[in-house]
This record gives sequence, C-alpha cells and structure tokens, in this order.
Amino acid sequence: MIKQTLFVPLAGCLLAMACAQANAAPNPYSNFVVFGDSLSDAGTFTDSGGPAGATQRYTNRTGPVYLDGSGELRSLNSTQLLGGRLGFTPDQTASSSSAVRAGQGQPDGNNWAVGGYRTDQILDSITSQSATGERTRAGYLPSNGFRADPNALYYLTGGGNDFLQGRVTSLPQANAAADRLVDSVRTLQGAGARYIMVWLLPDIGLTPAINGSPLQAFTSQLSAQFNSELVSQLQSVNANVIPLNVPVLLKEAFANPAQFGLATDQNLVGTCFSGNSCTENARYGINSATPDPTKLIYNDAVHPTEAGQRLIADYAYSLLAAPWEATLLPQMAQGTLRSHQDELRNQWLADWENWQAVGQWRAIVAGGGQHQDFDSQRSGASADGNGYNLNIGGSYRLNDAWRVGVAAGFYNQKLEAGDNDSDYKLNTYLGTAFAQYQQNRWWGDAAVTAGHLDYDSLKRKFQLGINERGEKGDTDGYVLAFSGRVGYDIAPVASSPWHLSPFVSADFAKVEVDGYSENGADSTALTFDDQSRISRRLGLGIQGKYQITSQTQVFGELAHEREYNDDTQHVTMNLNSLPNNRYTLAGYTPQTNLNRLNLGVSHNLTKDLALRASYDIRKDDDFTQQGINVGVALDF
Repeated sequence: MIKQTLFVPLAGCLLAMACAQANAAPNPYSNFVVFGDSLSDAGTFTDSGGPAGATQRYTNRTGPVYLDGSGELRSLNSTQLLGGRLGFTPDQTASSSSAVRAGQGQPDGNNWAVGGYRTDQILDSITSQSATGERTRAGYLPSNGFRADPNALYYLTGGGNDFLQGRVTSLPQANAAADRLVDSVRTLQGAGARYIMVWLLPDIGLTPAINGSPLQAFTSQLSAQFNSELVSQLQSVNANVIPLNVPVLLKEAFANPAQFGLATDQNLVGTCFSGNSCTENARYGINSATPDPTKLIYNDAVHPTEAGQRLIADYAYSLLAAPWEATLLPQMAQGTLRSHQDELRNQWLADWENWQAVGQWRAIVAGGGQHQDFDSQRSGASADGNGYNLNIGGSYRLNDAWRVGVAAGFYNQKLEAGDNDSDYKLNTYLGTAFAQYQQNRWWGDAAVTAGHLDYDSLKRKFQLGINERGEKGDTDGYVLAFSGRVGYDIAPVASSPWHLSPFVSADFAKVEVDGYSENGADSTALTFDDQSRISRRLGLGIQGKYQITSQTQVFGELAHEREYNDDTQHVTMNLNSLPNNRYTLAGYTPQTNLNRLNLGVSHNLTKDLALRASYDIRKDDDFTQQGINVGVALDF
C-alpha cells in the first residue's frame, strides 16, 4: 500500500501531467489569471476530507471511491483544465492564496478565486487584499505594482454567492450585483488588461439547490436579470471581453444529455452526485451501486462534477482557439494565388528565348495538385491541406520584344486545422492578364490577377465534453494581385543551349474574406467579421534552363522573398447568442522570409506541341507549400 506521505506528491504529479496536456498547442497569452468564487477556486482551502497536504476544490473526488478519507484528491476544475490546454503549469494555475501551499513552500499561483466570494470580495481580491480565513495577502494589483499584464488572459466568475447569501432578492439587487462584477472587469482594463473572459451566471433556478422549490421561477428571473445587466455593461468596457454563455451551454446539456455523455434517463437538474444539500442521484450518486459523476452535471447543490468542469473548459477553449483557425482562411487564398502564379512562371520559363513566331498564339493547358502545411504558432493552429487545379490560357506575340496573354485558373483546396481537424474548403476562380518583354538579354514580365473566393464549406470542429461538436458556415471573398520581375540573361548568345539570369521581383496581393456567421444560435456558434490580408513582397532570385536535346529542356528557378506585411492577423467575432458583445483576438502570423524553388521539364512532341511538367515548393519557418503540374503548350 502506498504511504500517505508519498501519495500526495505522486497524485500531484499525475494531476500535473493531466493539467499540462497539449503544451505545444498555440498560446498567445503570457499568463492566465483567474478571479472569482468556488466555480473557479483551484484549491485555496485545506481539504479536510482529503489526504494530508491536499487542497479543496468544489467538485467530486477522482474516484473510484469518491468518499472523504479515501485518499483521493479533488478532480481538476475548469480553470485548471483550461490553463493546462493553454500550456500553463499546475503551479501557475494553482491558488494564489493557499495557506497549505505556502506552508509547504510551494509558489503562489495565479488563481485568485476563493470559494464563497461575493462580487464585492472578488473586486477586493483585485484592488486590495485576498482574505480567506486561512491566509491574508495583498491582492492582485497591489502585488503587481498596480499594473495588469496586457498580454495575459484574465478569467472571471462571480455572482452566485450574492444570490446564495441572500444579497439578491430583487431585480435592482440583481443589477447591482452584475455591476459589481463589471467593476472588476473595468478595474483590470484600467490597469492595462486587454483580454478578459467572463462567465454569464448559470441559471440558479436550475440547480439542485433551488430546482423544484417555490423559489425556482423567481430565482431564474433574477439570474436572467443579472445576466442581462452584465452583458449590457460589458459592452462598454474598452477591452476584448469574451463572454462565456454558460447558461445556454448548460441548457443544451439538459436538453440533449447524450451529446455530452451524460445520463439520458436521470433528472440532471434536481439531483446531484454527492448528496450534499441536494437529492443524491439514485443510479449514479456517490452511495449508489454504480457511482459515476461523469453521468451527472452537479456534484452538489450548485457545483459541477468533473464532467461539468470539463464541459466548461472545452467551451472556453473552443472560443479562444477559433481565431487560430479562422485567420487561416485568407492564407488559403494567398496560397492558391501563389500556386497559380508559380504555374504561369514555369510556363514563361519554359518559353524563355523560345517564344512563338510574331503574330502567332501559344495556348497552354495544365492541371495538377498542391499541398499546404501550416505549423502551429503561438496564435495560429497547425493545419494541412490538399487540392487540385486546372489552368488554361494563351499568349500572343506582338513583335520581337513583346508578347501578351491571358490565363484562367480553377483551384479547389481543402484544409484540416486544429486539434480536431476542422474542415475548411475553398474554390477559387482566377483570371490573369500578363505582358512579357525579352530583348538584348534583358527580360521582364508583369501580371495582374483577380479572382473570386468561394468558401463553400467551413466546419470548425472542437472537443465539447466526451464528444466532438462542429459549427458550420460559408462565405465568399476576392483576391487581387500585381506582380513583376526584371532580369538579365548572362548566356553568351540567345541561341546558347543554356541560359542563366538573376532577377528582382515585386509582388502585391490583397485577399478579402467576407464576414460570416456559423449556423444557429447555440452556445458555441460564432460570427466572424471581414478579414483582409495584404501581402507586399520583394525578392531576389536566379532562373536558368538547359537544352538537353533538340526536343527536351530542363528549367528551374530559386528565389528568396521578403514579406513586408508580416503583422499578426486579428479577427473580430462574437457569439451568435450575444451579437452585441464583440471582441478581437490574434491569429496567424505571416513569416518575414520565404524561399521558393521551381523545377521543370519540357519535351517537344512535335514542332508546335510540347509536353511540360513542373514541381514547386515555397517554405518559411512555419509554412510549406508544394505543387506539381503537368500540361501542354500548343502553337497555332
């Protein structure tokens, strides 16, 4: 049997491993700071029924016994689970004011939530002091020079204890409690906080403490009034306030428990797991023959089980992760455009010093495929996708030095992004007009491209409890681009079997993705604003070709490009269920430096007909794009 003195460190280690899951996931936040009540308390007080040195959390024990004295710790709560997914350590997500941890020489964490706190006490923990009965210490702002980290994510719950302690018994009192919680948000914003996540209060009338009693209807009305005032006041805070519509989330769980892995034949609002101040569930309760808190929402009269805690953590993470994927939509279009430009340049390179006769047309038809691979960034999701394309076009030679042409391209691209392989599909229709010059070893080309973007299926997928949920939408957009290159051929004569030329290039591209709403108004559905991605690049490169036989030649190009619009992309969004509470979060960051390589071969089947194939790759620190194309060129 494991001694109790060894159990706590061992169990703590196992919990740390669980809490620190997905450390390699994106995380644009420098810190994760929590304020609130027992719904967020990571372990401020001594756990009197747990092993020595354990701290109290307001949810069920880890099992399988679940009882006090079993040697089991309390399960992680939603803030610890969320912090772990964001890559923060268990020490960082631990209580800031635990006398137990302080006595053991453990560092204070960044969770200032304390079980039993009302909205006025939450504000005190920010502005003055945190007093728990076991320990008193200076509050968050006094402990941090009265400055809030502008790059941290702040997380607030509160209001429930104002109800449970009899401070809210009328609609004006509900408004006042909500205003006090908003005072905490305003105080943090005034001290420099920019990203603040705030719970809406769960419907207290639907908790086992109140459900079924004469107070249920009025308590639900007061809860709704609190949230109405909270939502209204948060709209005026000059920060990115991310609301968590927990009441709607819980109602979805009650309405369709199977979707969340909950019991489908039990009273989820009138019973609980522990039987503490509520009716214990007969089938899955702690003293039943088959105790299982994952089948129930409530552990006691008002606090969630581990299933409820996970559900809320997954919900919060889905909102934070949404912009990491959504900001890849303009990048999909940029990649499609560059694939189209690469294919045209391969055709031009194959034609270098070998144009059709003056007054003659040369037609091209080419098809192929492309692959995009995005690595995970601090505010961008990993993703990879495949697609296919068809390009057709033609050029007309005006005189010895000039030819002009047009081309059209159709591209279909599919991208899988994020932890749950969200599916994003894009159809792109491109048209290009170009002009080329070659005379006395100097050469140059210029092109303008315009196109329509049809994002015909956008399915964002994420974990929600034990199951996966998807939110669907679609949108449109457009792309506009200009490009040009100038080079000098160092081959001795135009008829030489080889040609080699350094060149400089300049590219401009603008992608606009129209805003769109995901279908429905459930708790996780979002609306995204328009997105604009502008790319300005200058490049240096070298291109060459070699005539192997009279019918066959190989060609290639190597270039380095510098991106001058490399700021992190942001997107503004809101929950469909809260359309007026908008916020802006960071997403994908374009890289500054990009290298590309094109290789190809052309073989003349007849004097006027050539078969061509090419491979191209573009790569920077976080992005790789590859493409293969095969086509024909015909003179007429």
